[in-house]
Amino acid sequence: MAQPRISAYLPPDIDPTKAPLAFGRRALPKLNEELQSPELLTQQRALMALCDLVHDPEKVYQAIALGFLNNLKTLLVHHDQTVRQKTTEVLSIVALHSIGRKGLIQSGVISALTGLLDDPVDICRKNTHRIFDMMAKLPEGAGGILQAGLISPLILKLKTELDEIQELILDTLSNCLRVEVSEALAAGAVTVLKEKLSHPSTAIRSKAAWVLLEISSHAEGKIAVCKEGVIPVLVSLLEDIQPEVQVNATGALMFAAVTPQGRSSAMGAEAIPPLLKLVAEETSKARLNAIKTLTLLAELPEGRQTLLDHRDTFQRCLDDPSEAVQRAAQIAITVIEWKP
Repeated sequence: MAQPRISAYLPPDIDPTKAPLAFGRRALPKLNEELQSPELLTQQRALMALCDLVHDPEKVYQAIALGFLNNLKTLLVHHDQTVRQKTTEVLSIVALHSIGRKGLIQSGVISALTGLLDDPVDICRKNTHRIFDMMAKLPEGAGGILQAGLISPLILKLKTELDEIQELILDTLSNCLRVEVSEALAAGAVTVLKEKLSHPSTAIRSKAAWVLLEISSHAEGKIAVCKEGVIPVLVSLLEDIQPEVQVNATGALMFAAVTPQGRSSAMGAEAIPPLLKLVAEETSKARLNAIKTLTLLAELPEGRQTLLDHRDTFQRCLDDPSEAVQRAAQIAITVIEWKP
């Protein structure tokens, strides 16, 4: 079902006129005072001006030094939706800068944003998730999101949020779960992500497969992926019409197939034919992952027996322009031809 795009336009009754600014370094101190004004229109105009200024990294540095972030934190719970919208917009722009992300981590903005997960205004929630996405790109930012206990709420929001926001949540989770996975598993992440693998949106299918890849990189994640019956769904995505979905699904399958249970499940789901097809397609982005996954399946007697008839497929990969593909093909051939 098509969903409306989240609009960043302000309500029609809001005066968009920017606050007049003084020249030079006095502009930011003046705005900082206006953010604390009891006048709603003054606050709104100050935030609109600040949205323009913080595109400049130097202005971000100055704003952090002046204590802007503490004032912005208090505005996140403002009763006026325009104030909340522009405050989250300012913070999302600040998060684009390295100095800004470090400032947000140190000021505790991550925890302060938690209350906006249920904001009734779509754009406020979208800006909030943009900030989380940018923060999670830093190891300390991902750690901050984990420490704030946000993993479980983010997974729950995957069930109800708009598609645009789901994409941001999946991006955030992919970085956070690279660090630690137990909280996500306890929150039922694998079951939720399994459902997202069948989503009509290419981006959501692809990103869900990528998050499962990150989960499967952990030992306990591999067990959960096998237990929840995700592998047959990943196998079905090997024939997805979108290359990025194929790549991520093959990568997740490769990590899961490291375990005996994963290899057995992949064989039961008849993964070999679609994997061979990906290997044979010279332009396939999933080619390398497919070769590595087949190498794992060749460790099973039935897998080795099946692949013995397809050695020529791997032989052709020895001339591939990619050295990584060449090496993977050579290892695959060695495993397939191994005799006990």
